[in-house]
Amino acid sequence: MLTESFDWPAVFYVNVPLAGLVTLAALFVIPRDPAGRERRRFDLPGALSATAGSTLLVFALVEGPELGWGTPLVVGALTLTVVLSVVFVVVESRSADPLMPFRLFRNRSLTVGMTVTFVSMATFGVLPYFLTVLMQSVHGYGALQTGLAFLVPSVAIATGTQLGERLATRIGTRTTLLIGFAVGVVGTAVLALGFDVEAGYGLLVPGLVVSGVGQGVVWTAMWIAGATGVADHEQGVANGVVSTALNIGKAIGLAVFTVVADLGVGDRIGEAPRAATADGGSLVVLLTAAGMVPGLLVTLSLPRPVRAVSPAAAPERASP
Repeated sequence: MLTESFDWPAVFYVNVPLAGLVTLAALFVIPRDPAGRERRRFDLPGALSATAGSTLLVFALVEGPELGWGTPLVVGALTLTVVLSVVFVVVESRSADPLMPFRLFRNRSLTVGMTVTFVSMATFGVLPYFLTVLMQSVHGYGALQTGLAFLVPSVAIATGTQLGERLATRIGTRTTLLIGFAVGVVGTAVLALGFDVEAGYGLLVPGLVVSGVGQGVVWTAMWIAGATGVADHEQGVANGVVSTALNIGKAIGLAVFTVVADLGVGDRIGEAPRAATADGGSLVVLLTAAGMVPGLLVTLSLPRPVRAVSPAAAPERASP
C-alpha cells in the first residue's frame, strides 16, 4: 500500500516510529546491565577493517552482475576486500582485546551455526527476490497484489520459527536443523512447479507453505546453534559473527543466482522474455533446493545431545 501510494522508499520510514517505540520501551522493560568490572579497549582498527571489508565485498557482489565483473570499480572493491581481510586477521591475532577472538571458532556449534546461516541465506534468503520477479515481471502483479501474495509465506515462516523453538527444546538443535533443511528442500523443489508463465498463484502456494515452514525452523535453530557453548559475555560477538555470515551469504547467493537466472533471457522480444524469466527462476529455485543439502550435511557435524542418565542406572555405570 505504501509503495503504490507514496513510492517504494516509503517502506523504510515505517521502521522509524516502530524503532523509536521499542527504544523507549527498552528503558522500562529491560533491566540495567551490571557495571563492568573488567576494562577493555575498543578494537577500532579491527572494527574499521572488518566493516569496510565486508561492505566492499557486498558492494562488489551486488554491482558485479550489473556493471560487469571486469570493471575497475568492481575489481578494485574485490581487491580492497582481500587486503582489508588480511589486515583484519593480522590485527585480531595481535590485539590484546580483539573484536573477534579467533579462539571462539574452536566451538564447533558456533562454527556450524555460522556455516548453516551462510547456506540458509544463500538459498532460502534469495527466494523472495525471484518470487517478486515472477509475480511482477511475468504475471504483471502490482505492488499491492505482490504484498498480499507474500502473506502466505510470511505466515508459514512465522509458524516455522515457533515450531523450531519447540522442536529445539524437545529434540535438540541438531535434529531440528536436519528437519528444517529436509522440509525446506522438499518445499523449495515443489515451489519450482509454480515458476511457469501459465501457472497461477495457486500452484505456488503448496511450495510457499512447505518451504516457508522449513525456513522458519532453520532460522530459529541456526541462532540457537550459534549461541550454544559461548560464554555470556561473548554472546554479542557470536551473534555478530552469525549476522555477518547471514548478510554475506545472502549477497553471494543473490549475485550468483541472478546471473544464472538471466542467462537465457538475452534480447528476446514479445512473450519470449516472460517465458525465459519464468524458466530462469524455475532453474534458480531448483538450484537453491540443491544448495540446501550442504547445510543439512554440515549440520551432521553438530554434537549429538547427551542423554541424561537415570539415578538408578548411574551407580552401575560408575562401578568397575
